[in-house]
Amino acid sequence: MDAPMVQGLPKLDRIDLRILAHLQKNGRMTNVDLAEAVGLSASPCLMRVKRLEKAGYIAGYGALIQLQKLGDTMTIFTEVTLSDHRSHDFQRFEARIRAVDEVMECHLVSGGYDYLLKFVTRGIQHYQDTIEVLLAQNIGIEKYFSYVVIKTVFAKQHYPLERFFAPPE
Repeated sequence: MDAPMVQGLPKLDRIDLRILAHLQKNGRMTNVDLAEAVGLSASPCLMRVKRLEKAGYIAGYGALIQLQKLGDTMTIFTEVTLSDHRSHDFQRFEARIRAVDEVMECHLVSGGYDYLLKFVTRGIQHYQDTIEVLLAQNIGIEKYFSYVVIKTVFAKQHYPLERFFAPPE
């Protein structure tokens, strides 16, 4: 029997959260291995996975690429402040920045600037060329500050779902 609906989405129980936790760490694991890991038989586990996919809790599956094996890259975090702060200024900036392949993340933040961007480029010159193109497009950037990543100590690819969302016992 399916869990009750909350805001149009099925309410997740501990087993659903375990399924999501395992799949985010290894999206290629077999249903049999997943079922064993979460304490279900294969058929109910597969039904839950399909329900989670249909409800949009699972957005997709993909491969994590080790960029350093392909060649040198550089990660740069960039603080961006817009010159104007009307709704259409944010919309214009976000629409344009979404189309920049080198921008891997874009976050609207509170504090001393408007956006925090994560760029991955071939190097400093590639980054500078990308920024100059953005500035020339007049998308409202007043100023920006760049922070070159010297070393990534770690970058987690999964969330502690059971810690964040486990229902009370």
